[in-house]
Amino acid sequence: MKNKYGIGFFAAAIITVLAVSSAYQLSYQKAKERAEAETKIEKEQETAKAKTEPSVRTEGSALKEDCYYLMEVNGYIVVYLSDKKTPYEYTDIRYDELPAAVREEIRNGKYIEDTGTLYGFLENYSS
Repeated sequence: MKNKYGIGFFAAAIITVLAVSSAYQLSYQKAKERAEAETKIEKEQETAKAKTEPSVRTEGSALKEDCYYLMEVNGYIVVYLSDKKTPYEYTDIRYDELPAAVREEIRNGKYIEDTGTLYGFLENYSS
C-alpha cells in the first residue's frame, strides 16, 4: 500500500514539474515575441524619423587639441582648459616666486597652445 502512495506522489510531483515548466516556456516565448515586436516597431520609427530629418554632411576635419590657460588661485598656479573655467591641473608652483613678467602674464591668463609647451613651462618653474 505504501508503494502505491509513493508512486502516486512521485507521479503527481512529475506532473506538477512538467506543468510549471511548460507554463514558464509559454510565458517566456510570449515575452520574447512581444520584445521582438517592440524592437521592430522602434526600428521602423527610427527609420521613418531618419528619412524625414534632413542630414548635414561635412567634409574634412576640424580637430584641434585643447589649449590651456595658466592662472593664479590662492597663491598657486592652476592650469585651466580652454574655457577658463574647468581646472585641468593644480600645481605646487607659488605665484609670488615667479619672475615679475611671468606673474603679469599669469594674472591676465597665460595662453599655452599644447601639452608639450605646458609641461615644459611647469617643469621649468617647479622646484
